[in-house]
Amino acid sequence: MSTIQGFIFDMDGVLVDSEPLYMEQERDSYARHGVVLDEMSLSRFVGTTQRHMWSVIKAEYGLVESLDCLMAEHHQQLMTMLASVPLPPMPGVTTLLGALQVAGIPCAVASSSPRELVELVLRNAGLHLFFNETVCGDDVERSKPHPEIFLKAAMQLDIPPSSCVVIEDSTHGVAAAKAATMFCVGLLNPNSGQQDLSAADLCVHQHSEINHWFFRR
Repeated sequence: MSTIQGFIFDMDGVLVDSEPLYMEQERDSYARHGVVLDEMSLSRFVGTTQRHMWSVIKAEYGLVESLDCLMAEHHQQLMTMLASVPLPPMPGVTTLLGALQVAGIPCAVASSSPRELVELVLRNAGLHLFFNETVCGDDVERSKPHPEIFLKAAMQLDIPPSSCVVIEDSTHGVAAAKAATMFCVGLLNPNSGQQDLSAADLCVHQHSEINHWFFRR
C-alpha cells in the first residue's frame, strides 16, 4: 500500500460500543409499528444510514407513516437515550488516537449516523478533539456499502484515498472502504452482530493491535 497519510474511523462499534444500545432502540421503535425483527435481521442495517434502514422497513412492512416521520421519531428517541447514558470510548482507542496525533497523522470520522447524534456521542466520550474532519450520514446521498462517505472524508482531509486507512466493524463499512481503494482494518466487535469482515486487509480484536501494527511499519 501507499504511505499512510491519514486515518478514517467509523464511529459506532469502533470509537464507542454503541450497537447493542442502537439495536435495543431499533427494536423499541419497530415494535411501536408492529414490526418484530431477530438479531440477524437487525445486523444487516449495521453501518447503514437511518434513511436506508427506515426505507427498507417501511417497504417490507408497508408502514403508512412517512419516511421523514419514522426517522424523526426514532432519532429523537436515540438522542434522549444517548444524552442520559453517555457511551465511553472503546478500550485502547484514546491511546491510539493520541499516538496518531503526536505522529502528526490527521484523523476523520466517517459515520452513517446523523451529525447531531455523532457530535453528541463524540463529545460525551471526550473524543471530538482528536478529529480534523467529521462526515456523517446526512452529508452523503448514498449509504455504505457505497464508498461516497469515505471518499468525502479523504477529500476533506486532502489526502489521496489510497493513502488512507479505514477502521470498520461492519460488512457494509468494509465493502465501502475497499470500494474507495483504501486500506481497511476490520475491528471484530462481537457486539456489532453477525458481520463478515473477511474483505478487510487486516482484522484485529482491539485498538492496541492497530497501534502496534501502524507504529511497527
